[in-house]
Amino acid sequence: MKIEDLKPQLVFKYFSEICKIPRGSGNEKQISNYLTREGKKLGLEVVQDEHYNVLIKKKATPGYENAPTVIIQGHMDMVCEKNKGTDHDFEKDPIKLRVEGNYLYATDTTLGADNGIAVAMGLALLASDNIVHPPLEVVFTADEEESMNGAMNLKGDLFKGSYIINLDSEEEGTITVSCAGGVTALVTIEKEFKDVNSKVAFNIDVKGLLGGHSGMEINKQRANSNILMGRILNNLLNHANINLDLVQISGGAKNNAIPREADAVILIDEKDEERLKEELNKILNIFKNEFKTSDPKIEILCEKSHKTYNEALKDDIRDKIIATIILMPSGIQTMSMDIENLVESSTNLGVINNNKDNFLFEFATRSSVKSLKDEINNKMSLLCKTLDVKLSLEDDYPEWEYAKDSKLEEICINTYEELTGQKPEISAIHAGLECGLLLDAIKGAQAVSIGPNLYDVHTPNEHLDIKSTNRTWNYLLAILKNIK
Repeated sequence: MKIEDLKPQLVFKYFSEICKIPRGSGNEKQISNYLTREGKKLGLEVVQDEHYNVLIKKKATPGYENAPTVIIQGHMDMVCEKNKGTDHDFEKDPIKLRVEGNYLYATDTTLGADNGIAVAMGLALLASDNIVHPPLEVVFTADEEESMNGAMNLKGDLFKGSYIINLDSEEEGTITVSCAGGVTALVTIEKEFKDVNSKVAFNIDVKGLLGGHSGMEINKQRANSNILMGRILNNLLNHANINLDLVQISGGAKNNAIPREADAVILIDEKDEERLKEELNKILNIFKNEFKTSDPKIEILCEKSHKTYNEALKDDIRDKIIATIILMPSGIQTMSMDIENLVESSTNLGVINNNKDNFLFEFATRSSVKSLKDEINNKMSLLCKTLDVKLSLEDDYPEWEYAKDSKLEEICINTYEELTGQKPEISAIHAGLECGLLLDAIKGAQAVSIGPNLYDVHTPNEHLDIKSTNRTWNYLLAILKNIK
């Protein structure tokens, strides 16, 4: 089946168009300009701010002029992940779409339906002339995946809306009414080197992990390639007593994705070559046992390097790196006692960057309780002082607290029951949505989040349920019709 034949046709037409435009986080100028042009082409009021956020306003259809103005919101950026060895440049290459059964995939890269499908729905609402709706304010925010910088800088006085419908949820039949807040923790370790002689270099790779969204899928207890690499180095050095020097280490691509791959270059004495391979095999068996359910295809690859290295990191720098990886809070920290199966707080070591002068460790911390987020930050701060490494906190965004007696929530529940004869699930999620920031900016507003079924986001296996998208579109139209 061709993309243009999928229903709703206008939604998938726009989705196909935006997939041709580079829109990785921090690279939103082109997509922002496209959205601005599209709004003006439709003859609508358009505001594009200096952060590349785009707000497009559309008047109500006859009979809905006095209805509450509805804000439709999604983010324009995407997580750019690809399979290792894939020849794809996210700065210029279009996403290659393919249909398999009832699902839409990309080819060896993330699909970007998180949150491109919201952008497509927003554009389809603006372009449609055969639907009924209240006054609409459709806002496309920038840089959600890395910093939420777009939503943080939205000017509330641009809006008249009192109902916010965020389209960044990933489970049909669920109305999200609360989410976690978050912060990015950055640990910097400056590089210092020593001279080495007569040592053999080995490249070690951790591969085969499933990864996933560091909020939505942290509860699946999937292996983190960066943490595993730290464990490997610690085991070799402190348990197998192999005299190793560390040359470099890196892993992951985005702090909001559970990393799937990591690599390191180590130097050892030639006499330890066979023992190295034996120890790595033992460690692999340990990992395979621990993660036999979550990551059954885990691999540790070890290859002798053709390169000769005359220097390596000083021992204390090597030890700080290993300690940072192993000792910093990682994974689920607390579970909610009020909402069953809800992760309350967590951290994710998503990226280890091997920069010219330093190593930068990026942690995504999330919590639906502000004091717990603060406590995780405090633990990290104390540990970094102990290790004598630098910690900075960036992109702090608020949690979205549940609002009782929300009229918008009531309309969404009743509409879902009218369409399906079933009750929707009312949910709080551990992922970060922009609703908290929007509610801070737009005083007195109410918010919900909905969306179609979307799977394996932030990974190259990301896929969108086509029929669910059509049902969600019809649900959105029905909600708008019922807001009168």
